Amino acid sequence: MNNIKQDFTIRDLENISGIKAHTIRIWEKRYNLLEPKRTKSNIRFYTSSDLTKLLNIVLLNNNDFKISKIAEMSDEEIILQSRELAFNTAINDEAINAFKLSMFQFDKVLFNNSYNTLLHKKTFRDIFKDVFIPFLDHIGLLWQTETLLPAHEHFISNLISQKIQSNTEKLQYSINDTNKTYVLFLPENEIHELGLLYLNYELVLRGFQTIYLGQSLPLNNLNYFLESEREICFITSLTIQPYDDKIEDYFKEINKVMSITKNQFIATGRKVHKVKHLKLNSNIELYESVSDLLKVL
Repeated sequence: MNNIKQDFTIRDLENISGIKAHTIRIWEKRYNLLEPKRTKSNIRFYTSSDLTKLLNIVLLNNNDFKISKIAEMSDEEIILQSRELAFNTAINDEAINAFKLSMFQFDKVLFNNSYNTLLHKKTFRDIFKDVFIPFLDHIGLLWQTETLLPAHEHFISNLISQKIQSNTEKLQYSINDTNKTYVLFLPENEIHELGLLYLNYELVLRGFQTIYLGQSLPLNNLNYFLESEREICFITSLTIQPYDDKIEDYFKEINKVMSITKNQFIATGRKVHKVKHLKLNSNIELYESVSDLLKVL
């Protein structure tokens, strides 16, 4: 755990909490809600405890607790009140904030309680679309601002992955369309699979047969399926890999492979816009998000 981020700038706190730095400073000066420390060179910084406290304060404030009243609470009261709110409300923004807390505190209990509370009010599909997708988008922004460490993302991604897989398992006996098989995989060295896992869930929900191959698969591993008599639709998701200087070559190789088959190839993810200018075979389709793809399935 030594590599877990412990110190945060006020810009980090703004990015994570959604509260402007100016407001955070007012809360510090007027209400003494946070007490930043200073480096030897007099640069202000905040601890992970400060971050957790701020997220709790935001949760309370968003649920009609006035800042002046929160300032009168002890740290223990703030924690208890915010956890109770996270457990009992857990609707969209509140749930996202609770998941942020669970991520930065490595709190599996908070994650599961917030998720279970949502299940009383939403279907799993609604939870994924209304809560998990915005939450994961926010995680992406935190990556860009270097606020998030791999330990945080791995922790929360594994918990979400477990929920997707457990819900998919419940559907395994509902397959009623065997004419087409969807083969889902990620490119070599690609490990961001939550979108692909959820897509697999949606396909099984619709009664399709799927073969989920998961992370980091070399393209030549698809040759086995090209020889199959079944109708195959390959689906991949591009988040990080291939890198920008390799992605055109990757799709040229796909184009070559798909030119000798009638099977279908679908690529989704934020990197597909990098190759939309290429002249690809008609059996290759590009979608910038899983949501876009689901609209046509």
